[in-house]
Amino acid sequence: MIDPMPPFDMNTAIDRRNIGATKWDKYAGRDILPMWVADMDFTGPKHITDAITKHLQHGVFGYTRDEWPNAKIADYLARQYAWKVDPAEIVTVPGLVCGLNVTTRAFTAAEAGNGVLTVTPAYPPFMSSATLQGCVSQQAKMTETNGRWTLDFEALERAIVKSGPNKTRIFMLCHPHNPTGRVWTQTELDAIAAFCEKHDLIVCSDEIHCDLILDRSAQLHTPFAKACPSMATRTVTLMAPSKTYNIAGLGAAIAVIQDPALRKRFETAKAGIVPHVNVLGHIAMMAAWSGDCEPWRQACLDHLRSNGERLVAAIKAIDGLRCTLPEATYLLWVDCRARWSEKAGAQFEAIGLGPNEGADFGWPGFARFNLGCTTATIDEAIARLQRLR
Repeated sequence: MIDPMPPFDMNTAIDRRNIGATKWDKYAGRDILPMWVADMDFTGPKHITDAITKHLQHGVFGYTRDEWPNAKIADYLARQYAWKVDPAEIVTVPGLVCGLNVTTRAFTAAEAGNGVLTVTPAYPPFMSSATLQGCVSQQAKMTETNGRWTLDFEALERAIVKSGPNKTRIFMLCHPHNPTGRVWTQTELDAIAAFCEKHDLIVCSDEIHCDLILDRSAQLHTPFAKACPSMATRTVTLMAPSKTYNIAGLGAAIAVIQDPALRKRFETAKAGIVPHVNVLGHIAMMAAWSGDCEPWRQACLDHLRSNGERLVAAIKAIDGLRCTLPEATYLLWVDCRARWSEKAGAQFEAIGLGPNEGADFGWPGFARFNLGCTTATIDEAIARLQRLR
């Protein structure tokens, strides 16, 4: 007899005010429910906090080798995705956004090209990593039909720069996609690979939401470099346990770079500038990916699905608002254009809700809601939505 899944509490309200929490401090002193930045309002797996507590009791927090967890991380990649990665091919970084910026710094140059291409809507650092590194952000709009977002390869062909100082050098891929929640099919990944090979592009694949597949009918996640083997030697794969297990504040992520020359350029770009991952970040990352947190992850997915279903139904009942359940992530992308052509986030703030502003993702008239909260928070959000009726 299989033991039932142990209960996990994702509905106890934890007061995150006055502790420096970015999500909640944004609206300090205002009656606005924060539903924006992608962290969750409930605690993560006890296995992670136990591992951290054990190290705290050790009491020494000296320098830690960056490669220390790599063998265990490689075991996780093999177990979770059947992806064989040599531990030497893993580079740790203190966060995924850092990885985006290091990738841009490493693989752009005036003689090779300074263009960084992505599709929009896009996670804002996909665009800002280019400008922050003195490069050019090049963008192609996705297409949407009845709430389903797809890639527009004709738009990508128009956006790419084939020569000169702004020649496109990198394609930023979000897999699964933030903010639309798409899980790319193998056919779509093959098309991306063909496009990038045609134009000699390096792919930076952000896979931070890959363990948050909500659609039960969707395929399990396959890393881009594994799904398209011809691209393995020209891909930087960025992963982290931060979104899945709610440990973003501990600052621990990885870049899997299987080509030695690309890996050396990446490591050179971060040398002397990017700090080492702190020891508690390493501890949390190894605990999260040990396999012991899997029951918690499954319970979390069920909770997120329930939250999504409740909020989607409420939003669709409001005139001028459209959305569909995401296939992955705990982020809900809401089309408000029939009601507000721009500044949708500000319009929601006026009724006491604080989502992300769609314009920050390259699409005015949209808003992004965070489902990683208690059921009571979802109920309160639904009550506030009624003010739009």
